[in-house]
Amino acid sequence: MSRVDMLSPSEGLEGIKNFIVRRIEASGSNPCPPTVVGVGIGGTFERSALLAKKALTRKIGERNPDPELAAVEVEVLERINRLGIGPMGYGGTTTSLDVFFEVEPCHIASLPVAVNVQCHASRHREAIL
Repeated sequence: MSRVDMLSPSEGLEGIKNFIVRRIEASGSNPCPPTVVGVGIGGTFERSALLAKKALTRKIGERNPDPELAAVEVEVLERINRLGIGPMGYGGTTTSLDVFFEVEPCHIASLPVAVNVQCHASRHREAIL
């Protein structure tokens, strides 16, 4: 369900968004939706996967500090939820609970993108020491 790909830089932001949505659509009910989606963009092939994992550590509803990326997170979440996969693949309007982006600069000739799909049972706990 999770995937890393090296897109052509000419695909740009629209190509990234399409890649994410196609990945979720292809996953269907396998990741036990509703999912949380972490997206890593840039760096190297390996770094993009680490960025996607790091993105999953954010809290549901926490937007990227970059307003442009925050808007893209919301747009991609809406597109994913319009797929109609729904909870456990039974249909509905909640296929994903949230989408988080983390980005790094990369070489001009590459556009590594990683999508890490986490099931609804993803757990988060905090402690203040």
